[in-house]
Amino acid sequence: MRRFVIGDIHGAHKALLQCLQKAHFSYEEDHLICLGDVCDGWPETNKAIEELLKIKNLTLVKGNHDFWTEEWARTNQPDELWLNQGGAATINSYSNGMPEAHYNLLKKAFLYYREDNKLFVHAGIEPGIPLEAQGSNIFLWDRSLFKTAFDAYQNNTEQQLSSFEEIYIGHTPIHNYDLFHPIKACEVWFMDTGAGWNGVLSLMDIDSKQTFISDRVDTMYPKGSGRIKHQAQ
Repeated sequence: MRRFVIGDIHGAHKALLQCLQKAHFSYEEDHLICLGDVCDGWPETNKAIEELLKIKNLTLVKGNHDFWTEEWARTNQPDELWLNQGGAATINSYSNGMPEAHYNLLKKAFLYYREDNKLFVHAGIEPGIPLEAQGSNIFLWDRSLFKTAFDAYQNNTEQQLSSFEEIYIGHTPIHNYDLFHPIKACEVWFMDTGAGWNGVLSLMDIDSKQTFISDRVDTMYPKGSGRIKHQAQ
């Protein structure tokens, strides 16, 4: 069984399919860890979630956009910030209602996932503090780990930041720094390569580090805008 990790999908089902096909991903045998933000932006959140549900060995880590979508599905009360951050596209994709299996996938998603001293989390953590003592907002929203690791990467002062061998995060799109492939800074892998905007979606084999990258997502949805009009949230 191969193990893969994928960055923020943001409703880009076509990019998800392209990455899986490039990797010759086995829906029955391989393991996919999704770092969250499956939802919002491009118009096919429903298809992206349906695709993920076909994967036998799927681990979904919850992103802030998945949290927003889950809350909307539960309460039917859309958050105004969410609507302006790509949520409207998700609502449109579920014009016929959200299937129970889709809601349950979002509801049961992990705030973080650990395997072989590797940590998978959407946004970040506070190193040195037990994960069990950290609030969900850290895992869903906090960019301080990204900033610390990226500053060290840029200044060539990389050092170990945590007790984990590797940490995989999404949330902060690195295409804003003209990076269109995953990079490692300290022990932190940045996997969000801007699929929600005019970047690409990245899938990586965790053990070999081979990457499988989609075309620019905006070219795959020429009639859509994704989250291009919005700042990252």
